[in-house]
Amino acid sequence: MNKCFIILFVYGICSCMEMYADSFLTTSDMPAGENYLPPPPAYNSERFFNDWVAYKWGKSMRPTDRGKQVVSDASTSINYFCSTFSPAFGMTISSSNTPELYALLSKARVDGNNAAKSVKNFYMKTRPFMKFEEPTSVPSSEASLRTNGSYPSGHTAQGWTLTLILAEINPARQDTILSRGYQYGQSRAIGGFHWLSDVDAGRCIASAAVARLHADPAFMEQLRKAKEEFARKASSKAMLKKEEFDYHLLPEAQADDNK
Repeated sequence: MNKCFIILFVYGICSCMEMYADSFLTTSDMPAGENYLPPPPAYNSERFFNDWVAYKWGKSMRPTDRGKQVVSDASTSINYFCSTFSPAFGMTISSSNTPELYALLSKARVDGNNAAKSVKNFYMKTRPFMKFEEPTSVPSSEASLRTNGSYPSGHTAQGWTLTLILAEINPARQDTILSRGYQYGQSRAIGGFHWLSDVDAGRCIASAAVARLHADPAFMEQLRKAKEEFARKASSKAMLKKEEFDYHLLPEAQADDNK
């Protein structure tokens, strides 16, 4: 066999392995959201009126401290996820302190995002900042966001996927973890990147993704390792002091829903 052909063949196999090395499952393995989610709200519907009110309210929050959190929450890097969820989790999550948990979250967040892709492509919903021709909280991200659909929120799907996994691993902190995960998704609506209905759908997508992941042997094995790692560290008093890591609800969570 031609040596050049062999090299290209091996390179192709490696490339395919790398393609799926960052997630447990492929996009096609995930439940197809377009088959179980309702379509996004029509612009002349009551559901869209709720989106419009939420968008207007979100704009009013941008100059506040809650608005500053929106800018930070625009990141989907694994290191940001780990640092921003560590306070709620009660333990520093990092590649050095919790390597098994870090490996689990690194791959699962991609699965959460993959679960939203087919629905995005199916509906190609226009984002709020495009609909109203107004800037978001992070104008530099707008060019790339214009190329994919708004419904559902991929950021929210990623964040809620990790939220559910962390809450399972540390149920003693589940309320705090869920609060942080909820606010991460709300940031997408406040910043003008997504409609509120996109965010709600993103959480539904993530819940379906996590259920599917629990049927995958590789995910379950890594989850087992992460749980054992957490148990060891918790028993060795590696937990951070509670008063240092209580996640205080952001102003948005305390707002009057009728405003």
